[in-house]
Order: sequence, then structure tokens, then C-alpha cells
Amino acid sequence: MKERPILFSAPMVRAILEGRKTQTRRIVKPQPYIDDQGNFCWNGRNFGQDFNGPHIQAIASPIPSSKTKRVHCPFGKPGDRLWVREAWAETDREDGTPVIAYRAGGNIAIGRDHPKGNDYLIDTIAWDDVPHVETWRPSIHMPRWASRILLEITAVRVERLQDISEADARAEGIEQTVTGDGWRRYCADIEQEAAGLTPCSTAEISYRSLWESINGPGSWLANPWVWVVEFKRV
Repeated sequence: MKERPILFSAPMVRAILEGRKTQTRRIVKPQPYIDDQGNFCWNGRNFGQDFNGPHIQAIASPIPSSKTKRVHCPFGKPGDRLWVREAWAETDREDGTPVIAYRAGGNIAIGRDHPKGNDYLIDTIAWDDVPHVETWRPSIHMPRWASRILLEITAVRVERLQDISEADARAEGIEQTVTGDGWRRYCADIEQEAAGLTPCSTAEISYRSLWESINGPGSWLANPWVWVVEFKRV
């Protein structure tokens, strides 16, 4: 079993903590392609075809093989663990208690033993009740000891982005509207989002807006091959 870091935005951290998010999709690099003969090719290797089409699952094999040329997913295999990196800060409460604050809100680590941080006292707070923080540290700079979320990989596969199902879109952690009449329409422009946007009719459309808010306009239509990593919280 190996542990690897993985980055998540604040909305996705909240989705994990609330139990709504159990999948994540990450772009395969470099991108596979189908050659003129219909063979699935990736990273200079030809994986051939099966009865249903190209061997799209070949590169998601848990065990590398010199015969099949299968390789590991860079995020790990079932049984491996991922520790979550998120925006954070070292600050103090009004009473002077040192804390590690998380921009997503939720749990705050109090009375930490820096830099080990093995014995946190966890205090649960409201999402919006985060101690005053002037400067948040980017998630990429979060050390292992400051991470509060540990995930275990349960499955790995490869598919085209647009092949996502309605159930899988929900497993990506997208939110329903407050009134329950649709799904949140994500937007990169915070002012536009605050102004209110027409709810999405399906979870898949909502996830499309989330994907483009992260990866930019046109990224959904590009329909890249993605790693689909399923997980559970430890």
C-alpha cells in the first residue's frame, strides 16, 4: 500500500466531508489515441483491440505486465491511499489558541504538535465560521502532517470524459440547488455565480459546468481520456 497526495478545491473538499464525493476524474497524460487500424495507443505503446473495441482498460491495470504492457495509474491502485491537499493556513483563535484553519471550513486542527501533527484535537465548526485568515496557503504547499482527509482507492479505470453516467456525475460531488429543483451550475466567474444562474436539469450537465470551471471553456468538448478514481474515506 502506498500513500500519495492529491489536490482538491474547497467545494470538492466539502463534498468529500459530506459524503457526496466518491469519484474524481483526472486527465490522462499523455493522451491516448486510436490509430488508423482502430488500435488503442498510449505513450508509444499499441494495446490492440478486443471484441468490443480498443483495450481502453489496458492502462488501468493494477499490475504492470511486460506481455500486455499495462501500467499503473499515477494516482495508485485499489488499496492505495490518497491524502488530500487543500487550501490552509496557520493562525490563532481569539483566545490565542494556535490552529490550522482550512479554507473549505469544517474541521479545524487545534493544539497541533508542529511539525509532526500526529495528535490533533479536532473541533467541528460551521463552514462559514473560519477564523480570520489574511493569507491562505495554496493546497500544493500543504504538508502531510497538516492534511485532515485520507482516502482509500477502491477502483480505477479509463474512459472518455463525456462517457460519464448520471450516477457517476452525482458521485463526483456536484450539488443540488437549495430548492431541489435542479443541480448547481458552476461558473469560473464568482460574480456571475453569485448573481444566480439557471439550475442544470441533470447531474451530468452540472458536472460539465464544474469541469469547465476548473479546466477552462471548451475543455468538455475536447472529450479527453481521463483516469476515473473511485475512493472511500478512511
